[in-house]
Amino acid sequence: MEGKNVTFISDVILLGFQDLQNFKFLFFSICLVIYLATVSGNLLIITLVASSKNLHSPMYFFLTQLSLSDLLLSTDITPQMLSVVLNGLSTIPFTSCISQFYFFAVSECSECLLLTVMSYDRFSAICNPLYYNSVMNSTFCVKLVVISWLLSFLVILIDTMTIGFLHFCGPNVIDHFFCDYPPILELSCSDVSLVQMEVLFLSFPVLVLPFGIIMVSYVYIIKEILKIRSIIGRHKAFSTCSSHLITVSLFYSTLFCIYVLPSGQLLTTSKNLSLFYTIGTPLINPIIYSLRNKDIKEAFRKIIKNCKLFFFINICNKCNLKSLMFSKRSKTIT
Repeated sequence: MEGKNVTFISDVILLGFQDLQNFKFLFFSICLVIYLATVSGNLLIITLVASSKNLHSPMYFFLTQLSLSDLLLSTDITPQMLSVVLNGLSTIPFTSCISQFYFFAVSECSECLLLTVMSYDRFSAICNPLYYNSVMNSTFCVKLVVISWLLSFLVILIDTMTIGFLHFCGPNVIDHFFCDYPPILELSCSDVSLVQMEVLFLSFPVLVLPFGIIMVSYVYIIKEILKIRSIIGRHKAFSTCSSHLITVSLFYSTLFCIYVLPSGQLLTTSKNLSLFYTIGTPLINPIIYSLRNKDIKEAFRKIIKNCKLFFFINICNKCNLKSLMFSKRSKTIT
């Protein structure tokens, strides 16, 4: 490229969903409702775990971290996507595009690692119940979470910095609703083979290895559950990890369909899967854990009951205050 006039792109155009036509406002409204429900649902889980003593256990502590990861993902993708849907397309600075990719990748990477930590927690609870409290103590749990987040930020930072060293000279159009890894590389006029090799190499500690640990954990968990003679005992043991297993299945199956299947798949299908992956999954996770968990339901009922009691006491106090003021006025008049 030396000796040639090369114009490096400063802005990126996101095309989004060009075939919405007359359904634009309906689609915008649905996505907005999903986003508000996602934020509310994940914040509710964090609040319930923080305020209820019955939920102060490793499993629910890890669940709050998963909710934080979902909040990061949804807040990073959805507002920009809503702008794309409403305006038909969106022009953003290239640096903002890279930043969006960074936080998106961090949230996905952290979810991989947190799901792995949660699978180890379930393995310890079912396979080694006598040593569970001594192994999964608060200090160890905090260390696992800190390592998961730090590793996510570090690995994705290395990938992002490597992408930043590439030359991007156009075109500057991304036929997607957010800045994902493959579309960004398509904008580069440099050789991206080294970047692809690096991403493949770094995906091992944050994607391949965690998935292997989850699979091995559940092999041992299933073996241990099958040893239980009582049907009720089996059901009770399996119910403690069923929500996590559903979340893992949804997460990795969608991830596999988007990034592992041949790139020749239809672009519309890829967008639809990405839409479910980035918008739907952060909403589904709190629903899965709230609907299938008695402790979460009980904590929610207690908060509602306390809120009703709080408002009732306030109303009574206001009524008593008004009656007291009225009686004083009456005495003053007489």
